Amino acid sequence: MLEKIFKLRERHSSVKQEAIGGMVTFLTMAYIIFVNPNILSTTGMDKNALISITCLAAVIGSLLVGFWANVPFAMAPGMGLNAMFAFTLVLKDGATWQQALGVVFLSGVVFIIISILGLRHKIIDAIPESLRVAIGSGIGLFIAFIGFKQMGLIVANDATLVGLGHFTPALVIGLIAFFVTVMLEHYKVKGSILVGILLATILGFIFDPNTTFPTEFVSTPPSILPIFGKMEVLSVLKISFIAPIFSFLFVNLFDSIGTAMACSMEAGLVDKDGKMPHVKKVLEADAVATMLSGFLGTSSTVTYIESAAGIANGARTGLSSVFTALFFLLAMFFAPLISMVPAYATAPALILVGIYMAKHLVRIDFSELYLGVPVFLTLLLMPLTYSISSGIAYGFSSYVLLCIFTKNTDKIHPYMWGIGFFSMLEIVLSQM
Repeated sequence: MLEKIFKLRERHSSVKQEAIGGMVTFLTMAYIIFVNPNILSTTGMDKNALISITCLAAVIGSLLVGFWANVPFAMAPGMGLNAMFAFTLVLKDGATWQQALGVVFLSGVVFIIISILGLRHKIIDAIPESLRVAIGSGIGLFIAFIGFKQMGLIVANDATLVGLGHFTPALVIGLIAFFVTVMLEHYKVKGSILVGILLATILGFIFDPNTTFPTEFVSTPPSILPIFGKMEVLSVLKISFIAPIFSFLFVNLFDSIGTAMACSMEAGLVDKDGKMPHVKKVLEADAVATMLSGFLGTSSTVTYIESAAGIANGARTGLSSVFTALFFLLAMFFAPLISMVPAYATAPALILVGIYMAKHLVRIDFSELYLGVPVFLTLLLMPLTYSISSGIAYGFSSYVLLCIFTKNTDKIHPYMWGIGFFSMLEIVLSQM
């Protein structure tokens, strides 16, 4: 049965090999079980329910891509998109978390439509590579900024807007955990980010008087009812929500295609012409998982680059994704331990993920101002405005306008005219 579904012999693999690969992938991405609830709960969502929902989203997404596309990729609520959900759409723009879930759901619906119509690659190709890189790198800077804020390294300052924080137990523990995580990453230790979170939590119990010890370690999974099925769709069917929906769509699309390409090459799933026959199914699974995320009660689900760790340890088929899903299912029963993790313990994970997302900055071309200025605005405005969608809107808008006024309209892809229009519309509507 397993051979027929996953073609183990054809890909020179075995059940044991896939199990090991799936476990390694889980260990490298398990930090999301701690980080996602910490981020989304800032909107007023129930943190314990978010632990169960985060695991369920990872289970459903990983099973979808494992069975449908038969690739060793794992899915879970995406970093960057969860920050966009909480800090931009809800805390900054004033949407309710129920409306934000509706935005996630509708972005998944649009994702499915453009996948069926074959428009996804055309949309990606319409955006200059430097701008695509700037979006990913800008999100990395934004996530790192949130991490610095959570551990207390960056604090509010009336004179300069932001300043350095004082050495509190939380900051010292966060910095120690960050250093240890970086060292473990340097020496290729599996699950290093998870180890850093656990270290910071343990140090918090010892040195931080604000932390409390749980009365139990294992329990039935927390109820998902406080947030399950609470999305509002009708209230977000407005012009003012068009830009956020497409911002979620763009980020998800870039993330998924980039990750699918990198992991496919690592797993040897690219044909002699450099094409990925399975990428269509991967994106379809991603789109369905995103739509279901809005219904479940979390931010968009994406394909995780940490899947490459499992691939490096032998994963070659979708069976490894099934094993990863099983580990996430088991994690739901350890909610008491997960819920006690403080925000500063997950801050090092945010900073390190931000660094990884920003590493592609070297690919950006700043030589021409009609491109360099939009790229710079995209990079800088995301963390400074606490808004991923604002950075994208100003980047796309300025690119179209500068191409027009510098007589470089031949550089504007036909689809980019429409993207630019909606970006300008978002900027105008945000001021009303």
